[in-house]
Amino acid sequence: MRPVETLISARWVVPVVPRGVVLPDHSVAIDGGRIVAVLPTALARSGLEPAQHLQLTHHALAPGLVNAHAHAAMSLLRGTGDDLPLTRWLSERIWPLERALLDERFVYDGTQHAAAEMLRAGITCCNDMYFFPEAAARAFADLGMRCVVGIIALDFPSAYANDADDYLRKGLQTRDALRDEPLVSFTLAPHAPYTVADATLARIAMLAEELDVPVHTHVHETFAEIGESLRQYGARPLARLDRLGLVSERLLAVHAVHLEPDEIALLARRGASVAHCPASNLKLGSGVAPVATLLRQGVGVALGTDGAASNNRLDLFEEMRLAALLAKGASLDATALPAWQALECATITAAGALGQRDRIGSIEAGKQADLIAIDLSELETQPCFDVVSQLVYCAGREHVSSVWVAGQRVLSDRRLVRAGREIDVGAIAAACASWQVQVSKRLAPALT
Repeated sequence: MRPVETLISARWVVPVVPRGVVLPDHSVAIDGGRIVAVLPTALARSGLEPAQHLQLTHHALAPGLVNAHAHAAMSLLRGTGDDLPLTRWLSERIWPLERALLDERFVYDGTQHAAAEMLRAGITCCNDMYFFPEAAARAFADLGMRCVVGIIALDFPSAYANDADDYLRKGLQTRDALRDEPLVSFTLAPHAPYTVADATLARIAMLAEELDVPVHTHVHETFAEIGESLRQYGARPLARLDRLGLVSERLLAVHAVHLEPDEIALLARRGASVAHCPASNLKLGSGVAPVATLLRQGVGVALGTDGAASNNRLDLFEEMRLAALLAKGASLDATALPAWQALECATITAAGALGQRDRIGSIEAGKQADLIAIDLSELETQPCFDVVSQLVYCAGREHVSSVWVAGQRVLSDRRLVRAGREIDVGAIAAACASWQVQVSKRLAPALT
């Protein structure tokens, strides 16, 4: 008998790789934080000796979901800019509130609140873009959640940094300070072409090659953004990024709602990825990304929630369902983005876009044990003929019962836990309530 730390036996294991496969009555063995075997439960019982054996008789066991784009700390601004287009949302609500409130505590409290919400929704890894990245990384780590933290860059000052050089200097220092944190990795994250100058973008292109990290940026979110780029630079934003050396396999183009055929071909040719945020794009009235065409031409499409200030949920189950339905409706093709592919967008494709494909995103021996258990015994998830279809079109975050990150259980029977002890969710909520008072005071004049 081979000893292992943990054995999880489930009614179904959905490994994502191989594509479209569902393994009935299978088990996943975990040791040292990694998956060491995926095998039929009968074989696991006869050949393995686990220190802990969990039996999930009505559950699907799937890879942890990977949120390809978020501004986690903005959970504290949830609902403050509803029913406004992006330009007004930013200039009238978000930027004034950030100028008034932004500091390390705001980022820590907001990120911890978002991390708790995401873990309860089966999201085990978040690709974040916001100020004070060290505070964000600490908040994720304190809840045991994997994160990819953006080294943000803009050309205007904030409470965090004075100019583009200052943003990059501080971000790179954070990367150096956290290089030994096993659950923390980094991207270079210029906010958007309309907030970052050519010189900074060119420097980021060189840094990305030197440091071997992805580049995470908003691009082609609105028609207004494209029109302004044409007036100011004589080129559409993606063409400008390409001229500066940023359109490559490292690029994660967030939103990419308004793309011409030649731009889709460019993304495919260079091996770039898109972070599709359907709920945020719809809520801000930005449009619908051409996902069916992107996928057909071979562009990797990952799914993101965006921030709670523009969504207002951090829920990849909702994003999977919405992305699949929008792809079908927009293309007039019911075969576009089938359930298995939507699940890929929220797992292995997102992991690949973040340079994490060899670590997370699927249930394979050798990978980190980032796993979620989804209870399919409830009335609203019965009958179940196709498990993957059920996960995408029927199940929701409320059906996630357990979550593991690197083999450590961080959600148990819907309760957040850390090192076997329940996390005080009330304290997280209290911190949010305190910020709500401060946000409300500054929001009141804008609403009168």
